[in-house]
Amino acid sequence: MLRWAVIFLIIALVAALFGFTGIATAAAGIAKFLFFLFLAVCLILFIVGFSVAKRL
Repeated sequence: MLRWAVIFLIIALVAALFGFTGIATAAAGIAKFLFFLFLAVCLILFIVGFSVAKRL
């Protein structure tokens, strides 16, 4: 998921460089969404991992 966020960020940067502002905005939005989704999933799994480790 983080890899896809970086890919869309690169697409956004290249599109902005060539002046395609609509594509750049959309790709940056997708990259931001995927990054925050990655952070949320990472945080949830981190908390679940700690709770399972305390039980053992």
